[in-house]
Amino acid sequence: MNHHDLLADGLQALGIDLSSAQQARLLDYVNLLHKWNAAYNLTAVRDPADMVVRHLLDSLSVLPHVQATEIIDVGTGAGIPGIPLALALPDLQVTLLDSNGKKTRFAKQAALELGLDHVKVVQARAEQYRNVSPQVISRAFASLPDMLDVAGHLLAPGGRMLAMKAVLTDIEMAGVQAPWQVQRISLTVPGLDERRQLIVLTRD
Repeated sequence: MNHHDLLADGLQALGIDLSSAQQARLLDYVNLLHKWNAAYNLTAVRDPADMVVRHLLDSLSVLPHVQATEIIDVGTGAGIPGIPLALALPDLQVTLLDSNGKKTRFAKQAALELGLDHVKVVQARAEQYRNVSPQVISRAFASLPDMLDVAGHLLAPGGRMLAMKAVLTDIEMAGVQAPWQVQRISLTVPGLDERRQLIVLTRD
């Protein structure tokens, strides 16, 4: 199956309606990632078809739980999930935060080439970044207690922290202490036979 059909079928399975222009730009992002990856080793995923599933569809599986206001993507790496979310939600102000200069250089170039004026790329450690946002998201960034430690201060009062996880142990869950409250949401990623879940953390 070609990448266009793989993406279109995946979006349909997720119940996400994106224009053909948005879908084309998502595939442009995969092409950029594939091209840069050969030299810069940005992701362990080498095959563009795998990138469509593991990076695009995986990122977009959380779309129904993201409000179209603003979000900080902590430990974004090559811009995942922030860039796919920005391509799907043109009104979402996205800050891509990562301490790795090689990855933030790629994210800046990708945002530029894709015309994403609503995306800002910041090279910094989460602990040192001082802006706040109503939404903070991360994918496979750290254990929940560690994530709250290093990035909890980025969340505005009444905000939601979204942690994208493969599997979550009871020990990790038990490490989340008051005033934080936890909600688990199971996700299905089309074409991926692995467990995925979204952990939504709010502070009383």
